[in-house]
Amino acid sequence: MKGILVINEFLRTNKFNEIHNWLLEAAKRQNIELQIKTNAEIMIDIAGNSKPQEERVADFVLFWDKDIKLAYYLEQLGYPVFNSSKAIEICDNKALTHLTLMNAGLPMPRTIVAPYTFANIGYTNYIFLDNIAKSLSFPIIIKESFGSFGQQVYLAKNKEELKQKVKKLGTKSMIFQEYIASSYGRDIRLQVVGNKVVAAMYRYSEEGDFRANVTIGGKMKPYQPTMTECDLAIRCCEIIGLDFAGVDILFGEQGEPILCEVNSNAHFKNIYDCTGVNAADYIISHIKSKR
Repeated sequence: MKGILVINEFLRTNKFNEIHNWLLEAAKRQNIELQIKTNAEIMIDIAGNSKPQEERVADFVLFWDKDIKLAYYLEQLGYPVFNSSKAIEICDNKALTHLTLMNAGLPMPRTIVAPYTFANIGYTNYIFLDNIAKSLSFPIIIKESFGSFGQQVYLAKNKEELKQKVKKLGTKSMIFQEYIASSYGRDIRLQVVGNKVVAAMYRYSEEGDFRANVTIGGKMKPYQPTMTECDLAIRCCEIIGLDFAGVDILFGEQGEPILCEVNSNAHFKNIYDCTGVNAADYIISHIKSKR
């Protein structure tokens, strides 16, 4: 079996290269020939009817990037793509994630999506923030719709902080969320592969940060998730159409799980360091089972 591992040409840091190598090594252990190609090497080339479609050179594509148009292009060429372009698109946009899950009866923070404005116009007034403040009450979580590792998540304690942060973000897509006080500085990450939770860790901040992400200084330890927590994570993946993902869950007032985020290309080094579980092996096994 042959596969293509698609990565981003412009994100070639040690942090990401390490994950890519783990996926290559996992494939080798399972007798799969996996070749790396970047999104600059595989160009979207729409030839129309001027030439026949090229013959496929691999059995599947493991898409470890967020170049959604390229993932869709490869699907149009007939490649099975893991995760699919649609699933990556939904997860990459936090607003779309909550919109996709809103009618499933899943516990989530109340979420308000910022009104759309044009890049050359911006917000000419901030009246909509009054309605957000009334609906959510302070403090309010502000998240850029596109962001990773907790670095585009903010806490506004009052109306002035809310307005100043929105002004600073300008025309970036953003959402506003109910603050879950019972989960201040702590959450859990569940690694899901093929509708099964394969690893879990508890993340917590000792520095007073409301975010628990390890990348921004949080600590971690192995965690045994409850059946309810596992069911929530798996159900999210099923609805979005994910083959694998990292699902972040908050703690409600009675310890009940509340969905935070779903990550299609979850960086799994931290969960490996914490639990010893190599998600790459599970991902390759899952793809193999689908072929």
